[in-house]
Amino acid sequence: MIYFDQAASSHPKPPVVGEAMLYALNEIGANPGRGSHKLAKEAAGIITKTRKTASRIFGCSDPKKVLFYQNATAALNQAIKGLRWSKGDHVIATTFEHNSIRRPLESINKQYGVSVTYVPWNGDESEFLKQIGNSIRTETRLIAVTHASNVTGAVTPVEQIASVANQSDIPILVDASQTAGHKTLHMRNMGIDMMALPGHKGLLGPQGTGMLMIEGDIDLHPLNHGGTGSYSENPGQPSQWPERLESGTLNTPGIAGLHAAMQSYETRNIGNVPRETILSQTVLQGLKQIEGITCYGPDVQDERMPIVAFNVLNIPSQEIAMVLDSHYDIAVRAGLHCSPLTHETLNTTNRGVVRASFSMYNTEEEAEQFLQAIQEVTESYNLV
Repeated sequence: MIYFDQAASSHPKPPVVGEAMLYALNEIGANPGRGSHKLAKEAAGIITKTRKTASRIFGCSDPKKVLFYQNATAALNQAIKGLRWSKGDHVIATTFEHNSIRRPLESINKQYGVSVTYVPWNGDESEFLKQIGNSIRTETRLIAVTHASNVTGAVTPVEQIASVANQSDIPILVDASQTAGHKTLHMRNMGIDMMALPGHKGLLGPQGTGMLMIEGDIDLHPLNHGGTGSYSENPGQPSQWPERLESGTLNTPGIAGLHAAMQSYETRNIGNVPRETILSQTVLQGLKQIEGITCYGPDVQDERMPIVAFNVLNIPSQEIAMVLDSHYDIAVRAGLHCSPLTHETLNTTNRGVVRASFSMYNTEEEAEQFLQAIQEVTESYNLV
């Protein structure tokens, strides 16, 4: 199969990822932080070194504020719902938000009466930043933005947004789900206060892993309460980090795989243009030459993540994806991609879009086969 659904979950993984997971599962198996025997200490060591590695890679000053969750969605929920909200508070987000940000925001809107402004992003950076600045109120308590659209791959100017936010002393939360592993991210240098990311996308780590990283003194109250392996005499949740925001047994095999994935990322993050970026440009250029194809998002020369969104004639996107799967053994994703605001912006709500997304393991030959398949599919529908 040609797997062009990397933006949903990467496949395959670097071999070291599975090896690290199997070792943690079969050779260690113990509960981190829940014992003084050597296996428990070894499990805890995996957790600690993964925090330190993430802290170094992503510029988070305190490794204890690198928090583990089962995915980026859980991390974003903790970041948003963990803030202290009051009626009349205000949040700024964008029309490119995934439901992992939009739905928690709508939840605090209903629960606390927090209002939300969704600023449209159309590629005009100066106008976009101007609208964000104009949307700031005295009641604004948070700016929450996706770093890149999971639908089109368009990249938002996070550093400039952070500068605007910091000037008004407003914390900024960044959803790096589509950029982690593809772009260099450094929280301190970029002015980011909170950043959430998954392990299983661009980092090429395992599913069931995600992180929330906090820079500075942001007070979050925990969404979950329970055992932390320490401070057990206290009936309340510990105030210490990371225990304050991590209850229950962590996914040690998954975190071991995540650590291996981050180490692999460090070795290949050497400044060259990634293979997946080149492939996305090749596919986009090829699609634009096929009559009947509509492409969405940044143009070929503009910055984008390795994602290409398009439609074929007036055919529903799900139908195109089904044809590619059943007749060509090509995996893509179609529909709304959990980002309905984006489709409202693109005017594609009724049929969604077809999304092809790439990783370092995809090849030029696969891109050529994909373009040939789209050419054939388009021609076949034109004959009907």
